[in-house]
Amino acid sequence: MRTSFFRAVLYGWMTILLALLIASAFLALIIRFSKVGETALATMGLIVAIIALFLGGLFAGIKGGARGIVLGILTGGGFTLLTFLIQYLGYDELFSFKQLLFHFAYIVSAIIGSILGVNIVQEKHTG
Repeated sequence: MRTSFFRAVLYGWMTILLALLIASAFLALIIRFSKVGETALATMGLIVAIIALFLGGLFAGIKGGARGIVLGILTGGGFTLLTFLIQYLGYDELFSFKQLLFHFAYIVSAIIGSILGVNIVQEKHTG
């Protein structure tokens, strides 16, 4: 059970990474070929990150099949921890209050995704 649980979290993290890489390439193309303002770009980045963590939580929940809240906390929390470590060790800065709110939203998004993922799996088995 522990192996499948850990594997589910890894699937979630890989999904987040893949979604963010694809979205980053897409946003780079938008920046290159249009005149998008910085405010709009920041908003798009936030929306993309929330969707990416939702998808990561969803895939973790589908793969895990149980304990959606815990899977979501670990998936979103792992992303937040990685981001914090890169920022703290690389740039010697802690999270600002605004970043804490963003990461709280990311974790909640991953939790919602993993709960839905677990329910999708349970509906397939019961229905």
